[in-house]
Parts: sequence; structure tokens; C-alpha cells
Amino acid sequence: MGLRICRSLQEAQRGIPRALSIGNFDGVHAGHRRILRRVAQLAGENGWRPSAMTFEPHPAVVVAPERAPRLLTTLEQRARLIAEEGIEEILIVPFRPEFSRLTPRQFVQEVLVETLSVRAVQVGANFRFGYQHSGDIHALAQLGEEFGFLTGVVPEVVLRGIRVSSSRIRSLLEAGEVSRAGRLLERAFWIEGRIVPGRRVGSAKTVPTLNLEPPAGLILPAEGVYITRTLDLDADRRWPSVTNVGCRPTFGGRALTIETHLLTPLEGGDPGRIRLEFLLRLREERKFPDAAALRAQILRDVTRAQRYFRLRERLLYSRSTPV
Repeated sequence: MGLRICRSLQEAQRGIPRALSIGNFDGVHAGHRRILRRVAQLAGENGWRPSAMTFEPHPAVVVAPERAPRLLTTLEQRARLIAEEGIEEILIVPFRPEFSRLTPRQFVQEVLVETLSVRAVQVGANFRFGYQHSGDIHALAQLGEEFGFLTGVVPEVVLRGIRVSSSRIRSLLEAGEVSRAGRLLERAFWIEGRIVPGRRVGSAKTVPTLNLEPPAGLILPAEGVYITRTLDLDADRRWPSVTNVGCRPTFGGRALTIETHLLTPLEGGDPGRIRLEFLLRLREERKFPDAAALRAQILRDVTRAQRYFRLRERLLYSRSTPV
């Protein structure tokens, strides 16, 4: 079946046995993916519906707004990434104060059992639920035994010595470490948005320039210059690129801009919406004495980026060539 998205529990079909995971799933990182794959596996083996429950807004917005994080993904992006792991139903629960006051038992009995008919629940090792986070994985397992569903706990994922979590990925991005963040996400960190008018200095030259509207409410990598890949969201086009995230201090800029220089020709007109995949940080943004010095640095950035993409192609070719 195709993906079914329910924007409230009232929209969920009653009486359908489900394998379910519960979480914010911000970024849908490596740890989330393992949980979701386990849900899909269990559902497939038992004829249940593979489902995921997430929340909008992020629970911290309601219970501790001063600690609410800037998110890695929008709700729509999150849903697409969750569906990639074999989930067929996404239950988006509006997180309201009255919902946050449900006790662990009320949540299990009223939501999981009576509304969703769960047969199995898969969560991460740090899962907490119910009023003031009073329920943990042990409480969930005990309630599962009482109400007749399986409880599975997927161990915390550690990659190259780093414990995978959305908060850890945010910290890496704030430090500009986009390649390490990508390893924890099991994909390049990306942002999506509309192209907006810019200075268009490079449009008539060999390196076209695109200006991305900064996405509202989402985290951005630290200001600086990055090797990126640019994808047209409305057509099958992609380009190697170099992107500057910053305020253009050489020209006295103050507003944040996301300016991308394509390394291959832009044919067929400017895209309307793009995805920027951040692959590697080249340097911090800094003020140059004049436009000529900035142009010289941009050429050096472009040369490094071209070398990176050539090396990347050779590595991909060597891995795909039979010995």
C-alpha cells in the first residue's frame, strides 16, 4: 500500500494491528533508521501495518520552550525519510498540553491499545513517555506484558566512537562539521528551499550563482564555505557546487545568505526549488580587503572543490569495478 499520513489519532483506522515506533525522529538519523527497519521487518513477518508515531510541534516547544531546539528537518521532510525505511503509516500527533499530561498507563491503554491496536512497539534505549517523562523502557515492557504487545528496544548506535543522536548532530553542524554529521545521518545533511533573487554576480559568467532562501526554524551549519551538491527538486538536474553560508562581510552585508556557485553550466533556466547537500567544510567566512581578493579566494575554493569531486568519482568507480 502507499504511504498513509494521519494528522491526528482520530484519523487512524481502528482495529488494524500495527507494529509501531514512537519518537520525534528529527533528522531520521542512523539510530532512527534501525528502529524503523525493525518495525518494518516485524510488520512484514506478522501481517501488521508498519507504523511510526511522531509529534508536531516538537514536545519541547510545549513543555520547555526555552530549550526547544532548531530542527534538522521539517515535518514533511521527516515523513519522506521515515517512509524510505518501509513505514506505510505515519501518525502525526498534535502535541498539546493535555496530551503531555497523560500518564504512562493512560498513554499505553488509551492510545496504543484502544486506538491503535498495537501488536509490537519498537523504541530506542533512551525512550521516555508519559507525564513529565515518568515512563521508561522498563515501564513500557511491563505495560506491554499486561496489555499483550511485544516491546523491543533497539540499542544505541555508535559510529566511529560517536553516539548517534539528533542533539549530537546539531552540535556537529553548529561547529561546521558537516561530513561527520552526515555519517551519523547516513546521508548528507541537506536543506531545501526556494531560489530567491540575489546579486547574480556570477550568472553571466562561467560559474552561475543561486541564492537559497534560508529555511525558517531549521538549523543551518556554521557560517563558512562548503563543498556542496545542488539538486533541482522539480527536475532531474544536479550540479557540483560551492556554497557560502554567511553575511558577505567583504561587502558589508548583515543579513544571512546562502549563496551557491555551480561548478558546471546551468542549462535550462534557474531552478525554482533546490536541495543543498553539504559534503565538506572548506573554510570559515571572513572579510577580504577588496573584491579582487575575494575573487581570488573563490577560485581557490573552486579548485579544491573540483579536486574533491574528481577524487570522489575515482573512489566510487574503484568500488564499483570488479577485480
